[in-house]
Amino acid sequence: MNWEAVCTDPNLKDLPYKIELNARGQIIMSPAKLYHGRFQNEIGYFLKTLATHGKVVTECAIKTTDSTKVADVAWFSEERWTQVKEEFEASIAPEICIEIESSGNTQKELESKKHLYFEAGAKEFWLCDEEGRLRFWDFQRELDCSCLVPQFPKKVEA
Repeated sequence: MNWEAVCTDPNLKDLPYKIELNARGQIIMSPAKLYHGRFQNEIGYFLKTLATHGKVVTECAIKTTDSTKVADVAWFSEERWTQVKEEFEASIAPEICIEIESSGNTQKELESKKHLYFEAGAKEFWLCDEEGRLRFWDFQRELDCSCLVPQFPKKVEA
């Protein structure tokens, strides 16, 4: 199964879970607690307020070398958004890919996603923990703050 098939399948459109595909085209579903959606909203709000020359997308499907992964929140520059806005899955990663950690995530899974997003063209990877604390990375290392949105807070409220 590919991402377009997932998006157009009427049996899958209303599932209350985050859906991704693995390298074999199998659907992976990850139910999330309510705080997860709240963090998505808060992070999206701050991005829209602080990074005004771009587009914020929640549940952003990204084509990776390990099939389709879905960033909880993403930020695209206007230029990159113009390239991908009509696609089912972004053929190039947004500049910022953000994952919100939940108890079901493993560190190995999050590290893998970070690597896949960078490989697909992301400039930064952010991780929000279950307490709302954010950590930021570029391709080479962990950062004290985002280079693309340096005024972004290091903690958001649920």
